[in-house]
Amino acid sequence: MSNMPDGASQDARASIEFANSQALLLRVEDAAARLGIARTLMYRLVLSGEIESVHVGRLRRVPVAALAEFVERLRGRGTEGRDGGP
Repeated sequence: MSNMPDGASQDARASIEFANSQALLLRVEDAAARLGIARTLMYRLVLSGEIESVHVGRLRRVPVAALAEFVERLRGRGTEGRDGGP
């Protein structure tokens, strides 16, 4: 049980969520959550090089920009071969 009142506890959680949303590098688990995929699939994508990752000391982190690039590549694949018509 926390010693903080409920309002303070909610403020602390909101502060942590805000900090996570502003982070430039994400843990692999957090990157998976952002994409809505399983952690194991995210590790597979990172290790295969489909999603860029960097090492910070012994830690592996995923740049937020790498997630956007990955999604854009997926979107590009989905439109290949289409005639562009309705």
